[in-house]
Amino acid sequence: MEKRLLGRSGLRVSRMALGTMTWGGDTDAEEAASQLVAFVDAGGTLVDTADIYGEGESERVLGSLLGDLVPRDDVVVATKAVARRDDGPFGGGASRGALLTALDGSLKRLGTDHIDLWQLHAWDSCVPIEETLAALEYAVTSGKVRYVGVSNYAGWQLATAAARAAAVAPIISTQVEYSLLERGVDREVVPAAEHHGIGLLPWAPLGRGVLTGKYRTGTPADSRGANSAYAGYVEHHRTDRAARIVQAVATAADGLGTSPLAVALAWVRDRPGVVAPVVGARDTGQLTGSLAAEDITLPPAIRSALDDVSAIEAGYPERWPR
Repeated sequence: MEKRLLGRSGLRVSRMALGTMTWGGDTDAEEAASQLVAFVDAGGTLVDTADIYGEGESERVLGSLLGDLVPRDDVVVATKAVARRDDGPFGGGASRGALLTALDGSLKRLGTDHIDLWQLHAWDSCVPIEETLAALEYAVTSGKVRYVGVSNYAGWQLATAAARAAAVAPIISTQVEYSLLERGVDREVVPAAEHHGIGLLPWAPLGRGVLTGKYRTGTPADSRGANSAYAGYVEHHRTDRAARIVQAVATAADGLGTSPLAVALAWVRDRPGVVAPVVGARDTGQLTGSLAAEDITLPPAIRSALDDVSAIEAGYPERWPR
């Protein structure tokens, strides 16, 4: 698998990341092990989790697989903090106390002495950004964290954090929802990231599964759309506009002799500023389909057609000057 530098840093990662949100829940330890081996065998290195995935179980499962199954140094471990874990004074948020408590918890669950990429899961309007960034600086200078990033930041939030971050702990990545069905970040987040040398890590690059075409004629019984816990997550992208985009993706896949999944993933993977889409899978079979996209490069004509059918209208001031 091709490797790319993450933002304006020397951290080189695979151009696809393995998402582990369901590990320790819908995905048990045995299946997680199978996915991790398949990913690493294909040349993948970046594995993404968070302290609240499965109430910490995702980190625990990943930690149990590092060392014995896969050498720790072969994997770039990325996790996140900020989201509310409990009602205690240090149970969530971006205060110094909450962040450093979360960091120690993640290190323990992962069974490692450092995290390669530590990400702020969301903006915390209740905490001064200077306090949050000071905690990131301490995490790096202490050796517990190698690099830092953010997730789900608006354009102005990303620019603010990047401009004020200390030189020893610059923001090198931002993780955002980005796909043919969700292009809102093209308005301000992508330009802000480009300006500050920050790499994009798209989550839900397959439009929450809708871009694979599985929902074109109904809701498969074994899909997330049929699961009450995830139905709303999927329904967000089941619109008339989405149907037109899915049809365009299917047409492109037929012409290229590949799958809609591979077309949708290749499109977002090669967007300007994107370093590695974060791909989650219910099982190893699904992951194998995503890994197959590594061999796909979209012809300019098809990429242009997909750009057009998925385009969003730019408003003021993004469209200024004309």
